[in-house]
Amino acid sequence: MNRVSLKLMQTWASYGTRFLPFADAATPDLPLGRLLRLSLFQISVGMALVLLIGTLNRVMIVELEVPASLVGIMLALPLLFAPFRAVIGFRSDNHRSVLGWKRVPFIWQGTMVQFGGLAIMPFALLVLSGAGEAANAPIWVGRLGAGLAFLLVGAGLHTTQTIGLALATDLAPVESHPKVVGLMYVMLLIGMILSALFFGAMLVNFTPARLVQVIQGCALATMVLNVIALWKQEARRPQRGAAAPVVSEPSFSDSWRQFTRGDLALRRLAAVGIGTMAFSMEDVLLEPYGGQILHLSVGSTTKLTATLAIGGLLGFGLASRILSRGADPFRMACAGAAVGIPAFLLVICAAPAYSPLMFALGTFLIGFGGGLFGHGTLTATMNLAPVDQRGLALGAWGAVQATAAGIAVGMSGVIRDVVGGMAAQGRFGAALAGPATGYSAVYALEILLLITTLIATVPLIQGGRLQPVTTTLVGRDPLDTLVEFYANR
Repeated sequence: MNRVSLKLMQTWASYGTRFLPFADAATPDLPLGRLLRLSLFQISVGMALVLLIGTLNRVMIVELEVPASLVGIMLALPLLFAPFRAVIGFRSDNHRSVLGWKRVPFIWQGTMVQFGGLAIMPFALLVLSGAGEAANAPIWVGRLGAGLAFLLVGAGLHTTQTIGLALATDLAPVESHPKVVGLMYVMLLIGMILSALFFGAMLVNFTPARLVQVIQGCALATMVLNVIALWKQEARRPQRGAAAPVVSEPSFSDSWRQFTRGDLALRRLAAVGIGTMAFSMEDVLLEPYGGQILHLSVGSTTKLTATLAIGGLLGFGLASRILSRGADPFRMACAGAAVGIPAFLLVICAAPAYSPLMFALGTFLIGFGGGLFGHGTLTATMNLAPVDQRGLALGAWGAVQATAAGIAVGMSGVIRDVVGGMAAQGRFGAALAGPATGYSAVYALEILLLITTLIATVPLIQGGRLQPVTTTLVGRDPLDTLVEFYANR
């Protein structure tokens, strides 16, 4: 390699670690290329989430004319599998494979289940809609097929994500956990954003045949991405296989009791659940709020998703950088909840002020606070999990988070409709008779949940006196100063 090429390569490498998010999460034993390849499973998870919650939600209701109530039931089916994430994680902790693998068989099983659900989904949806030749098929066939497809996809993505995070925890050293967490969730957000753009472009001119192609293409991409992500990631240890001496394995109930006895585990899970609900109730309301209350165009409200995602990315980036310096992850979670309170106040005040700018700023801060909170709680879970219970701990975290998010999304629509209907009837007075009252009630409830999250999380912060920052600020990067300040707290 000549000097010019070598110099260019070194320059790009130095810029990569400075500006690429979490590029410095790599270690000699876990290089960046291997880490990025492992994170591809998050791309497939993000693709499935966008397909279920975003694309199919609209296609089933608008193009296929499926009743909205039935669509809501179908979209809720994947959440039925979320509570089993703890059991899946526990099983992967104690799995004895003939091939000597611990995590790989579960990720492969999750991939196959997700692939199967996506493979049958388009045909089940066409039968469910009763369009064309499917009009002669019994109604129960379409409903049963669609329900099975959604349930399989949910089971597959929950399994893949839980065990994938456990495998990342096994491979990364403890000091790299905050950055590995950030990288994994940045890849999830990237997968969601790219998938949303791709699905939107492919289904501009909707036809049933195009729907089949898109969903089955998603199934094939899931298989390819997850196989690439798994390739040569986990070392085989034949002594873990069937030929190893048979030892008694702990039961799930015994392991769960042991897990919940240590380090205020139940309080941590409660904080995760309450905080997740606080940051999730607005997911299905922000765009309708912008359109109905602030009269924003469809294009403008669509940009809110990008604004929320950008806020989340910046939150993950800052949290990763601060936590990698040794800061307390529960303090970071508290900071995220604290940022969320003024964020929702801005969203509420945007209606009487009729300020789209205030609304956009509030949306950005919601994503930013959610990024800080999610990174802090997941990093704490990874750091505090015993080596033999990492799958169980991450499964419990994922189960609580997914279940809380699902409940929050369901509650938000009901609360908005009930409170909005009561306001329209004049039960709260003439001043609150407008359509914004239902939305504001949900946002106000989220503020109360964030305050409750702070009350639950503050006792988890490690004790200790504040350490003064004695380094000089002259000539220093302001972000480095902020990082050092938080790391010393």
